[in-house]
Amino acid sequence: MSQPTLEQIRQAPKVLLHDHLDGGLRTETIIDLARDSGYGKLPSTDPANLATWFQEAANSGSLERYLETFEHTFGVMQSREALIRCAAECAEDLAADGVVYAEVRYAPELHISGGLSLDEVVEAVNEGFRQGSAGRNIRVGALLTAMRHQARSMEIAELAVRYRDVGVVGFDIAGAEAGYPPTRHLDAFEYLQRENAHFTIHAGEGFGLPSIWQALQWCGADRLGHGVRIIDDIAVSADGEAKLGRLAAYVRDKRIPLEMAPTSNLQTGAAASIAEHPIGLLRRLYFRVTVNTDNRLMSATSVSLEFAKLVEAFGYDWDDLQWFTVNAMKSAFIPFDERLALINGVIKPGFAQLKWRS
Repeated sequence: MSQPTLEQIRQAPKVLLHDHLDGGLRTETIIDLARDSGYGKLPSTDPANLATWFQEAANSGSLERYLETFEHTFGVMQSREALIRCAAECAEDLAADGVVYAEVRYAPELHISGGLSLDEVVEAVNEGFRQGSAGRNIRVGALLTAMRHQARSMEIAELAVRYRDVGVVGFDIAGAEAGYPPTRHLDAFEYLQRENAHFTIHAGEGFGLPSIWQALQWCGADRLGHGVRIIDDIAVSADGEAKLGRLAAYVRDKRIPLEMAPTSNLQTGAAASIAEHPIGLLRRLYFRVTVNTDNRLMSATSVSLEFAKLVEAFGYDWDDLQWFTVNAMKSAFIPFDERLALINGVIKPGFAQLKWRS
């Protein structure tokens, strides 16, 4: 069986759990929306030049420059029409890449400076996902994100519960980890647990094991956003044998899903190269690893491109790519029977066909 090519991977039914709405806009759309709304801070109004600027800023190694890129995206996402367009195009772009199920996250509190209420933001994004999914082989659910350096997490958690039967599938916190531990938002997580709601926490990306430990053992996270620093609790001997510390063993034993985004992790300094990314070891040790995009615009990526990079770095075959995909579908925040229907009715038959052809 030959190794999957990028073109073949694009045809595979894929699952995406960690994708930021404001990190995946089309540059043409950013320029249009800036013009329509009078936003005058864009570094360029040429789509190709703007795309290059985003990628160079994201690759600069400076977290400040990386975060500056988002000022321009959410800067133009302040009206109902803009949010509907961005969400619809997100669903279209993911479907075009062969994604059959996606959970896309965004922070409602970053989209209210134009006068929208939090509820209006959620309703606009839900409408956009509905429009963009119509007639396409994709289902998109929203994750509502609270910013960990702000104090609105309880409000956003209540919003997630309010809309959980109409497009919102879960809750998340994001933003700088250092100095803003997830325990600052314990009341929101305890509320979500009482409401039988699902949540993921950005942890173990820019900060180490304490962030992961708190996310799991204090806050009760269902999944870890990134979680790459779990590698700090695994000792690998010269002969390649791995010894897991208590936290790493817990994460593996409990099948805690790790939402990994290899290209993004290189940009934020969590790994030096794809070949050195912890995903290789974690796959070998059978952690519940999933493959994600994080920010498609800033990383100039797609799920297919992430898979293609892993195939090149680790020699993965169709069975490996199916394993990552089934992991992600098992870890989604929708009912078990619906996950199973996608695994058995869409994902496994789709991969079987591709394997047979190659």
